Amino acid sequence: MNNHNISHKPAVENLIDNLSNSIKDNDLQNEDSTDITQLRAPIKVDLSPIYAFLGSRTTQAWVDAAIANLPLIIQDHANCEKKAAGTAMNLIFRYEFSYDLQRKLAQLIREEMLHYEQVLGIMNDRGQDWKYLSAGRYAKGMLRHKRTYEPAAMVDVLIIGAFIEARSCERFAALAEVIDDERLAKYYRYLLKSESRHFEDYLALAQSLSDDNIDEQVAFFKEVEAELISSPDTELRFHSGTPA
Repeated sequence: MNNHNISHKPAVENLIDNLSNSIKDNDLQNEDSTDITQLRAPIKVDLSPIYAFLGSRTTQAWVDAAIANLPLIIQDHANCEKKAAGTAMNLIFRYEFSYDLQRKLAQLIREEMLHYEQVLGIMNDRGQDWKYLSAGRYAKGMLRHKRTYEPAAMVDVLIIGAFIEARSCERFAALAEVIDDERLAKYYRYLLKSESRHFEDYLALAQSLSDDNIDEQVAFFKEVEAELISSPDTELRFHSGTPA
């Protein structure tokens, strides 16, 4: 391990520990309700780290298409929360040797499933039936570049998770500014607090599994993710590219 990695480790440990503290803060504020009317949206969330982390911003064309197809976006959001919990659950079974990793992943699963339940409630309140919705190209497009040997493969999965969480946060913010549904806009603003830290949680977990600094891999996936978001996409999804 080089000197850069030695100095990097304490910061990684601090980032991981922030997950426990922030979830405890949420519990104290009674923010674990499945009734979104009881949730308190933060007055302001600093999204500058999100924007700096991502390699591109959501286009106006995607925002316009999302507003015009809101039921599809809401259901795909539910799918995203469920998939995020599933990814964390897979990691729990694969890396049972690490207490810290197990504990943090368990917390992530609990939070993602709470969000899933909240979005299901939104669909029910809107009288929206669940319909078949195929997966878009986004996650598969990044996983195609995942390394095939361990622990590098799992490091890449976690880095990809960081970009998925960051993009989710960026799109919640974009939708909350223009959506003509104050209840839903408030919920998206509420999600910014937790989603804005999730990408750092995933990066911290990725670095904790690697003896080498992960910055180069992060930079690589930053380009891959930006291309997927910016290039034409024939399917509209929560993480889709520019509508073709």
